[in-house]
Amino acid sequence: MSSAPAAPAAEPRDGASRGPGSAAADGGSGPLRRTVGRRRGGAPGEPRAVGYLYVLPALVLYGAFLLFPLGQTVWLSLLHWDGLTVATWAGAANYQALLTDPSLRGPFLHALVLLLFYAVLPVALGLLLASALSRFRVRGTAFFRTVFFLPQVLAMVVVGVAWRSILGPDGLLNDSLRAVGLGSLARSWLGDYTWALPAVGTIGTWVETGLCVVLFLAGVQRIPRELYEAARMDGAGPVREFLAVTLPALRAEIAVALTLTIVAGLRNFDLIYITTAGGPGNATSVPAYEVYHRAFETNEVGSAAAMGVGLTVLIFVLTVSVARLAEGRNR
Repeated sequence: MSSAPAAPAAEPRDGASRGPGSAAADGGSGPLRRTVGRRRGGAPGEPRAVGYLYVLPALVLYGAFLLFPLGQTVWLSLLHWDGLTVATWAGAANYQALLTDPSLRGPFLHALVLLLFYAVLPVALGLLLASALSRFRVRGTAFFRTVFFLPQVLAMVVVGVAWRSILGPDGLLNDSLRAVGLGSLARSWLGDYTWALPAVGTIGTWVETGLCVVLFLAGVQRIPRELYEAARMDGAGPVREFLAVTLPALRAEIAVALTLTIVAGLRNFDLIYITTAGGPGNATSVPAYEVYHRAFETNEVGSAAAMGVGLTVLIFVLTVSVARLAEGRNR
């Protein structure tokens, strides 16, 4: 008796009845395939080597125009050199002179005094003006913002020439004092040994206050109005409202304003050069001007380089301290 022909065996589905060897040969399927794919291409978000090619031009420019000059300045600060003859090794002598020589130590003290006018006063005035404009809903806020910010866009040469005319012996300030019967107070403000530094600082306050006002106005506008309403319901007056609501909410803006104004105050050169040239005597000499004076007028390149390095370190320490304080308060 003959048997019925056997039915042909069913073809195995793709990957269903295949051995582990074939699956491995195809790179796996499902989760295994995805895992292998990630291993080949790297984890999501992992930096790839090609990314460094995109930032390489910026790194080259950064090194060529910042790191290399800084390293060269540090090297020159370790030498005695007049810019022409052969340099001799000085070691740390130029840095020791920054601490012991009054003519080198004085400019740093003047710079710290100017920080009161360039950083502390503008931030305080900016907070008061921004709070007043916001609280009383003054019309034309955009106009006031533009007027306050105008000194920031003026060339410092223009600012220096204008204020030198105002503060001169026959300038607008002295004419105004004489007109109101206070002629005994008139003086050459930029030529007076006692008043020259505060006069330059006053110009700095005028320049930097507008920047602080604009920053703080932007910060005040993002403070929820409900916080002010809650403070008023609790019986808070304007001062308490400012201390409890406005000031804490503007920590980030205050940190930015302090950083920008500190840097502007410490690198002040053009205003000093135009208005007083470091005088009278050395009453308004600051590190940035003294670097120029020693490097190009008295040919003390090593001393000038050491002062430049000291100024860089001072700016770095102060700005990092402000940033750390702001981060600590926000935690």
